Amino acid sequence: VKKPILLAAHLDVVEATKADWTADPFTLRLENGFFLGRGAEDDKSGVTVLITNLIRWKREKWTPDRDVIAFFSADEESDATKGVQWVLAHARNLIDAEFCLNTDGGGVELANGKPRAFGVEASEKVYVTFRLAVTNPGGHSSRPRPDNAIYQLAHALARLESYTFPVKLNEVSRTQLERSAALQSPDTAADMRLIAKGYANSSPDAEAQAAMARLSREPSFNALFRTTCVATMLDGGHAENALPQRARATVNCRMLPNDSPAEVEQTIKRIAGDSVAVTVVYAPVPSEPSSLRADLMSLLDQLSVRYFPGAPVIPAMALGASDGLYLRNAGIPTYSLSAIAEVDGESNAHGLNEKVRERSIYDAVAFWNDMVRGLAVTH
Repeated sequence: VKKPILLAAHLDVVEATKADWTADPFTLRLENGFFLGRGAEDDKSGVTVLITNLIRWKREKWTPDRDVIAFFSADEESDATKGVQWVLAHARNLIDAEFCLNTDGGGVELANGKPRAFGVEASEKVYVTFRLAVTNPGGHSSRPRPDNAIYQLAHALARLESYTFPVKLNEVSRTQLERSAALQSPDTAADMRLIAKGYANSSPDAEAQAAMARLSREPSFNALFRTTCVATMLDGGHAENALPQRARATVNCRMLPNDSPAEVEQTIKRIAGDSVAVTVVYAPVPSEPSSLRADLMSLLDQLSVRYFPGAPVIPAMALGASDGLYLRNAGIPTYSLSAIAEVDGESNAHGLNEKVRERSIYDAVAFWNDMVRGLAVTH
């Protein structure tokens, strides 16, 4: 008996201030070919796609050859403790599946009115936050000490700024480079192919290393290649005429899924030095990349030709996070592929006047119908 397929979307949305929007963010409206409202893209569109198909399959009395489970979570936009984490801890049997298809991620990029690429997220970077703190007896600002807490912290942050984590590619990120190279300029494409080939082993040649140095100057490529840690918040001191008794910084890391949390923490501590206390503020949830299933990838290639002609299917490692993080950690391979087509950045998810194309919703509904039927073939 085949294990079920899990279909996932999340019901919650981020906050929205009504006064900042041109209309009530929590009243869905249709204007100029777009649905507008908070969550229109993230992820009420996914909920709509799944609910519409569930109704269709019920009406058509479709009988798949395995169970198809729909899971609508809460709390995805915060820490998932009341959503997927709770379900996995208390009712795992309700969503246990061979793999999950998640509506929250991936999608189709449009350029010049035509499909350019169909992204399928099979991996995610792992979120972890550290606090760096320095304490000091302080004193009067007229008599500066050599062990100033703010300076000590600043020196540690300068060392962190200049540190680069090692490159580590996995199956997903390597395939992402290979399949998306054709969409780039000739020079960038050549560098991507050199990296994909050269970093397939632990000893990349000089050409691959040079290509890595060039592409790493671009933030999105750099984040794809390695774990990144960056200072995001800073505070220190208590009075303008007193030496600081404490200084603190928040450092947020986005770890590669195949990096060791313990090793990253030790690296941060080594960089910070003995005078800086390092504590974990938000603990990481390890999440191995999902293997690229041959049946899924083959079907997506076929469906992309039909629905999004000219758009190659490109596996991707998400730089953010979704419920897929926890599902993968629980042993349920997860693939995020909304099939929502849009121009890059046009939806403004989490921002003002969030929107999604009306036509993209209809196309995604039809795509998901064919995709799920193709993976759960009728008797």
